[in-house]
Amino acid sequence: MRVIQLLTSILYGDAVSNDTLTLADTLQRAGYETGIYAEYVDLRLPDGKVYKIEQLPQISGEDVIIYHLSTGSRLNYKVAEYPCRKIVIYHNITPYSYFEKYSFDLWKLCKFGLEGMRFLSDKVDYCLAVSEYNKADLIKAGYSCPIDVLPILIPFSDYEKDANEEVIKKYSDEHYVNLLFTGRIAPNKKQEDVIRAFAMYQKYYNPRSRLFIVGSYNGTERYYNRLIKYVRELQLENSVYFTGHVSFGEILAYYKIANVFLCMSAHEGFCVPLVEAMYFGVPVIAHDSSAIGDTLNGSGVLLKEKKPLETAGMIHYLMTHSEERESIVMGQYERLRDFEHAKIEKQFLGYLEKFIHNQR
Repeated sequence: MRVIQLLTSILYGDAVSNDTLTLADTLQRAGYETGIYAEYVDLRLPDGKVYKIEQLPQISGEDVIIYHLSTGSRLNYKVAEYPCRKIVIYHNITPYSYFEKYSFDLWKLCKFGLEGMRFLSDKVDYCLAVSEYNKADLIKAGYSCPIDVLPILIPFSDYEKDANEEVIKKYSDEHYVNLLFTGRIAPNKKQEDVIRAFAMYQKYYNPRSRLFIVGSYNGTERYYNRLIKYVRELQLENSVYFTGHVSFGEILAYYKIANVFLCMSAHEGFCVPLVEAMYFGVPVIAHDSSAIGDTLNGSGVLLKEKKPLETAGMIHYLMTHSEERESIVMGQYERLRDFEHAKIEKQFLGYLEKFIHNQR
């Protein structure tokens, strides 16, 4: 029996890809014969770690396929044809309506993905959702198989790598407050709402403040250009920094110089950056949408409504009340323990063992 992971694309540094690679290590240590196969394989990944889907060996009825479902692909349909038991790990697919004004390609990709997700509803044997929000999505789409929640396996050891000293040296200034949001530039992430709240904070509370929006805008250039225009209209050109795609060392550096992590996203299936902020001791202020409340689970500051001036006031409160700030950070560290590698690994192997022995 083999436990084989399939996914559409595996990319260097991508959250779904990191989850897949970490699960592969877990499976190998547990003694399973395993492998990763994808339609697209990033050439930056180590040789022998991942293979093209065309290299997939013949599947037998004793095998188990774990399929990472996160985007539109022909594989969403092809996976149903394999003559073995199948597990879906659902990372969520962004509703295509967010991309209607900005990218026909992404609109089409997400639409195709959601259609494929619904197609698989009666063709898999078991699902793992990375959040309660994702589990609810599967149920809404007609999945009736057993579904359990398993957070993403996050390789925390990577965060101990060297941060970019140039970024740290340039922006580490105790006289400035640095706000941070990380994640690709995309309309569902609502970076305009982050900018709006920052504008209120700078205007009414602290002119010596900066906002760093760290992430690629490849494929969403129209939305990015709209954000640039908005920053100019607010006269924030010297205070809002769009980094574009940056190295991992630079990402680590931005977390290290951040005073507050601000997330106004409208749709997230899990939101790994929230956990990253927890790890680096950066207090989180986030809008309560999609899976964000699941991921924070009582930690950070969860805003029920988007009111820019009130959000700005909360930033100011955290920056001027050290005891409250410390309390928020300690609560985040407590939540971080739920994502410990050993804990999630044990949970995953327990679910898999029950599934293999027909106990799910």
